[in-house]
Amino acid sequence: MSIAYLDPGNIESDLQSGAKAGFKLLWVLLVATIIGLLLQRLAARLGVVTGMHLAEVCNRQYPIVPRIILWLMVELAIIGSDMQEVIGCAIALNLLSVGRIPLWAGVLITITDTFVFLFLDKYGLRKLEAFFGFLITVMAISFGYEYVLVKPDQGELLKGMFLPYCSGCGTLQLEQAVGIVGAVIMPHNIYLHSALVKSRDVDRKNKREVKEANKYFFIESSVALFISFLINVFVVAVFAQAFYGKTNEDVIKVCNETGSPHTDLFPPNGTLEVDIYKGGVVLGCFFGPAALYIWAIGILAAGQSSTMTGTYSGQFVMEGFLDLHWSRFARVLLTRSIAITPTLLVAIFQDVQHLTGMNDFLNVLQSMQLPFALIPILTFTSATAIMNDFANGLPWKIGGGVLTLIVCAINMYFVVVYVTALNSLSLYILAALLSVAYLCFVGYLVWHCLVALGVACLDFRSRMPTSYCRHGDGYLLDNMDMGVTDTGVTDTGVTDTGVTDTGVTDTGVTDR
Repeated sequence: MSIAYLDPGNIESDLQSGAKAGFKLLWVLLVATIIGLLLQRLAARLGVVTGMHLAEVCNRQYPIVPRIILWLMVELAIIGSDMQEVIGCAIALNLLSVGRIPLWAGVLITITDTFVFLFLDKYGLRKLEAFFGFLITVMAISFGYEYVLVKPDQGELLKGMFLPYCSGCGTLQLEQAVGIVGAVIMPHNIYLHSALVKSRDVDRKNKREVKEANKYFFIESSVALFISFLINVFVVAVFAQAFYGKTNEDVIKVCNETGSPHTDLFPPNGTLEVDIYKGGVVLGCFFGPAALYIWAIGILAAGQSSTMTGTYSGQFVMEGFLDLHWSRFARVLLTRSIAITPTLLVAIFQDVQHLTGMNDFLNVLQSMQLPFALIPILTFTSATAIMNDFANGLPWKIGGGVLTLIVCAINMYFVVVYVTALNSLSLYILAALLSVAYLCFVGYLVWHCLVALGVACLDFRSRMPTSYCRHGDGYLLDNMDMGVTDTGVTDTGVTDTGVTDTGVTDTGVTDR
């Protein structure tokens, strides 16, 4: 789970936050990580209690058309994340080879890395987890080295982390704050975590054991996200201390003194703007070649490790939504080919500026997909017909609804800012048409969510003479009950959740 919060997109958001706002937005990173933890808790509870992951539950609860649309949206998020990982690996290889490995070659090299991980997977899940632990350690050492080297002001760091205020901040810093939230909370991570918990054996007939499993999964998630948070803080602090308020002229002067060949990356006028590639260059100019290479090693570890989060997410999503069981090899070949093609074209025909600039578009893409994970997870964890005694209580329903609304609103603002910066009438018209369709589908998901949260007046089925259930989430219960035999739920462990023992019938919950 820690890896999912340490992909190259996160690292780029961190360094830009430090360079543009100093330590002032660290509290946003902290809040975003806490929100991410609460959402991961819901995902883990769904997997533990039902024995199904989020994509499987969506498959059983939504009609076929919304289900396919939802699957396509999640696939877009996974492909976008995969592209960011490919970009990060290609840039890291270019930096490590001092430009001898061109960006297009680095993109091609990353085609093979996931297949190597799939080979490791055959040796068992624990060995793969140990390898991921090694990569996280590499990231912690690499970015921790930069942190020790730069020696950030600890007082300013603590002030920025725990004082929710940004003095002197303007539109640029506000957009960066929104970007932090969009980079930290990614939609496919919710689907992934609900499936990862199935790797542990839990007796779902035993209520006490399920409750205990939920507690320890929450502790495990807290530790994982705390580690990723520390690494993200290292990156923010390094660029906040060393490069906040710097201009391109300052960088050019220092890089010329050290003989760096990359001064053309920084136009003579304006404040310093950095990305993953230029971040490594300026670290090399100010703190020596070792800082550049260690930075590149950390980025390579981030890109390599996060490839598997996309691979597993894609596998679970495809199997859950479509009940389509492809081999992981075929699945990776398809998604990686889709991700590689546009990235390779940009790497061949454009420069590194355009390649890193793709991250902005990909962050917008991720932001647009967030409702398609947040709304379903809140819907199903709030439905007593699915979660039984482990359904969300009133505080979680209210809090979850508010969090989902805030996160979606923040990310929609990010999308609006990005689209308005395009300055093209045709793109405005296209964006308006897509927005109407997008909002209609989000509205459909919100309607289901409100019914599950207990707004019974919106449950139109319950008003019909052939009402299935008196409860607000009766439509969910009906769908779950009807799908047990035909969809093979027994194989996924739903029988163990105690559906039979609680007295579920076609007319509702009788023995609750």
